Amino acid sequence: MDIVVAHDFYQLRGGEDQCVEDEVKMLRSHGHNVTEYFVHNDALSGMAPLTLAAKTIWSRQTFNDLGAIVRDRRPQVVHFHNTLPLISPSAYYAAKSEGAAVVQTLHNYRLLCPNGLFFRQGAVCEDCLGKQLPWPAIANKCYRESHAATAVVAAMLSVHRALGTWRDALDMYITLSEFGRRKLIAGGLPAGKILVKPNFLARDAQPGSGRGGYVIYVGRLSSEKGIDVLLEAWRALGCAVPLKIIGDGPLAGRVKQASKEQPAIEWLGQVDMENVYELIGNAEALVVSSRCYENFPRVIVEAFGKGTPVIAPDLGPMGEIIENVAIRRRPQAMQSGCFSA
Repeated sequence: MDIVVAHDFYQLRGGEDQCVEDEVKMLRSHGHNVTEYFVHNDALSGMAPLTLAAKTIWSRQTFNDLGAIVRDRRPQVVHFHNTLPLISPSAYYAAKSEGAAVVQTLHNYRLLCPNGLFFRQGAVCEDCLGKQLPWPAIANKCYRESHAATAVVAAMLSVHRALGTWRDALDMYITLSEFGRRKLIAGGLPAGKILVKPNFLARDAQPGSGRGGYVIYVGRLSSEKGIDVLLEAWRALGCAVPLKIIGDGPLAGRVKQASKEQPAIEWLGQVDMENVYELIGNAEALVVSSRCYENFPRVIVEAFGKGTPVIAPDLGPMGEIIENVAIRRRPQAMQSGCFSA
């Protein structure tokens, strides 16, 4: 097939960006012709607020540029990932007008919640679910802690709900879990257009030793990911269970300070993927401390590929992704009695 893959890369690289790159490689490895339509949010630097607001709701540049690509390449499918803010929903119409099927993978809950997380003030929040205009998000500055920025995203969602974009301009939605599918349906998206395709590991994984004597966290250092809860838990343990933390984010300063105060905590910062896989494979367990509805954290399937147990809250889709089993062999890092299994 001929496929166009469209994605707006984040300023702070995350699992969604990696997923897009892996999917493109996978499609090409199976003989498909893939054209990339990629933009990057680094382009937001210096952009006037009114210009950005207009592009978020309807980007004329994307409509013209992507339309030209579809006319030239004649793909059967245009597959979208992140469209906020530079691609915008105008891109769906550009692809649709040229006869291509329009597919959108939803890596988060952006079409139902302006911050995409169903998370506010340290807890799960569904106040905007199903609302024509998500006023609660605007009132609480849910996107980038800004009334204005949240209002722009809320306006984009409301305008395109009113236009019927989410119902008519897309042929298929892909979400990563059954939990995500249920939320999308509850938010008003057409059930018959929503399929589930979990995240995957784009490599032949070899099981790790699992004998490194440490627990590992890999992810964004932020409140919704529960990194503050994890640090507090390690302080409360009161014993030397080694914890390696990989990642960066707004709470990096707090992690750095904790690593200075607690010898058991080691912050490694950003690490290349080959070393991440090796560290996950050698860990006694991977901990996912998220306090928000994850959709399907890539790090979980990466741990599965290395044979590393995952410790996570039974929240959102994680209860369906992770099988709850009794631990028959207490990992070495937990022998001190700090954990119960």
